[in-house]
Amino acid sequence: MNYYYIVVISLLLVLSTSVNGQAIGSPSLAPAPAPGPEYTNLTELLSVAGPFNTFLDYLISTKVIDTFQEQANNTVEGITLFVPKDSAFSKLKKPSLSNLTADQLKSLCLFHALPHYYSLADFKNLSEISPVNTFAGGELYSLNFTDVSGTVHLSSGWANTKVSSAVHASYPVAVYQVDKVLLPEAIFGTDIPPSAAPAPAPAPVVDIAPAADSPDGKSLAASSPDSPSHSSTHRMMCWGMLNHLFLAIAGGLLMFL
Repeated sequence: MNYYYIVVISLLLVLSTSVNGQAIGSPSLAPAPAPGPEYTNLTELLSVAGPFNTFLDYLISTKVIDTFQEQANNTVEGITLFVPKDSAFSKLKKPSLSNLTADQLKSLCLFHALPHYYSLADFKNLSEISPVNTFAGGELYSLNFTDVSGTVHLSSGWANTKVSSAVHASYPVAVYQVDKVLLPEAIFGTDIPPSAAPAPAPAPVVDIAPAADSPDGKSLAASSPDSPSHSSTHRMMCWGMLNHLFLAIAGGLLMFL
C-alpha cells in the first residue's frame, strides 16, 4: 500500500515539474510590425534621375525641398511632384523668373506639387474633378488635368504641357517629368498672352460672287440715256427726219401747183 502512494506522489511531482517548465519557458514572440514606406531622399532622387538641376536649385534655395521631404516621409498622404527639365527653364524667355520676389519664387516651387500621392491611373479621376489645388494652395494656384488616351495633360493657364515620363512612382512619392515650367495665375496674372492661350477660331470666309462681265466704259457711256453723245445723236436724227418730211410735203405741193 505504501508503494502505491509512493508511485502516485512521484507521478504528481513529474506532472508538476512539466507544467512549471512550460510556464517558466520563454514567452511567445509578438508579430513583427508591418514595414513602413521606404524613405525617399528627394534631393538625391532629383540629382540622379534626370536633367532637373535648375529646378532642384530653386527647391534648395527656397527651402521648399524640406517641405516636400517632410510631406513625403512623415505623412500618410504622400506627395506628387511635377518636375520641369533644365531645357524648360532655358526656353522660358518671358515672363522671367529673375524678377520674382523670394515669396513668389517659393510659391512657384510649391505650385509644382500636390499634397497627395497619385499614380498614373489616378489622373483619370483627377480630370473629372479639375481644377485641383496644389501645394501652394488657393484657387489661382490650381491645375487642370485631362486624360487623353492615357496621356496626362495639365494646364496652369500660362503653360499647357503633359507628363512625358514617370521618374519615380512608388508610395509615398510620385515624381513626373513635364516639358514646361508651370506658371500660376496668382503670380503672373490672368492676362494670359496669346502664345499660351488657345488660338482663336478663324474668321469665316465670305463667299463673294464675281461681278458679271460688263461692257467697257465706252459702251456703258454709249448705252446710257443720260450720256451727252447719245443725246446729240438723237437730236441730229430727229432734225434729219423733219427735214425729209418738210421736203416731201413741199415736193407734193409743187406737183399740185
